[in-house]
Amino acid sequence: MSIVAVGINHKTAPVAVREKISFNPDKLSSALQEMLHYVQCKEAAILSTCNRTELYLVQSEKLDITQEKVVAWLAHHHNIPASTFIPSLYWHNDQQAVNHMMRVACGLDSLVLGEPQILGQMKQAYNQAKASGSMSLVMDRLFQRTFGVAKQVRTETDIGASAVSVAFAAVNLAKHIFASLETAKVLLVGAGETIELVAKHLYENKVGKITVANRTLSRAELMAQQIGADVITLAQIPERMADADIVISSTGSTLPIIGKGMVEQALAKRKHRPVFMVDLAVPRDIEEQVADLEDVFLYTVDDLQGIIAKNLENRRKAAVEAEAIVNTQTSGFMSWLRGLNTQDTVVSYRNQCLTERDLLLEKAKQQLQSDKDPEAVLAELATKLTNKFMHAPTSAIQSAAQGGELDKLVYLRDIFNIDK
Repeated sequence: MSIVAVGINHKTAPVAVREKISFNPDKLSSALQEMLHYVQCKEAAILSTCNRTELYLVQSEKLDITQEKVVAWLAHHHNIPASTFIPSLYWHNDQQAVNHMMRVACGLDSLVLGEPQILGQMKQAYNQAKASGSMSLVMDRLFQRTFGVAKQVRTETDIGASAVSVAFAAVNLAKHIFASLETAKVLLVGAGETIELVAKHLYENKVGKITVANRTLSRAELMAQQIGADVITLAQIPERMADADIVISSTGSTLPIIGKGMVEQALAKRKHRPVFMVDLAVPRDIEEQVADLEDVFLYTVDDLQGIIAKNLENRRKAAVEAEAIVNTQTSGFMSWLRGLNTQDTVVSYRNQCLTERDLLLEKAKQQLQSDKDPEAVLAELATKLTNKFMHAPTSAIQSAAQGGELDKLVYLRDIFNIDK
């Protein structure tokens, strides 16, 4: 039994290449079945995200998964020349493949070190492979062990404890300043990618109310629908500023949108209740002089970059611990896999049978010592031994028959010498 992990990611290929071999989630099931046949592998799963596309394959000893087969199938499936992606392809076998999968699930191979989203995407890949019938014992066990490793890393290290994006850092800072975000009112200025991420983090933290101000209402409305936010124009900011406990801005404006005078008027209406403001724009959206006002806590993107740099260093230290956990768990899985490939399986089965025999034999001896009829004791021993040894094969045969797995039935009949 052998395991292969093959793919491309943000380190080896630009987005122009990655998008060419990404997989549509709605067509993944048919792609998995097609790959099983074309590549001639025993089990398969596909992980496809914006930053990576990876194929996880299991081959039996009788089959050989070659790079040529995989490359040919990818080119055929996506209808593109193989030369498009071959230079970006990486290939891992056995222990290296297992280690790679575990590192991916833990966020150790991500664009943002320790990011948690990849674990959810790995679970989705597992569920899709399970539903399509392309997964069996080895791949199932590997994914389950991988999820366990990711959980252990999250629990025992600080790999995901610190904010490492400006959007997440801004929301994290707000959580430290306010006792609870559930009653806070937020004004977001802009509707670009950064503000969209800020809105997502705020929504996940159950913030009280969000208002989005943008020059183009249609773009703001699209984002607002997803988080239940209100939408206003930039011209309406002065009249709505007093309602905001938190103001976070990121636009492409060349001039400040929020001036000192606007904030002073808002503070007067708020009766000097403090305001937390974050300016993520370059050039600035909020006038520098706003920081001089009492009751205003203003942070710029440079302030957050300092926090992020420190947090990244913390994650790098945690990553060393995480790598050690992954290496240990990789070795553990490979030991289990070798047990499927070697005499260990025979030894394990024999030991299991001998243990069952010894338990029943000891019970029979006790019955004989208590003057129970020897013939009855022998009959009971024979019946229980027979039932013990027939249980697993009988269950397997019934399961194969109920599932219409004729190949498996033939295989089981051959193993148990039924036709001879």
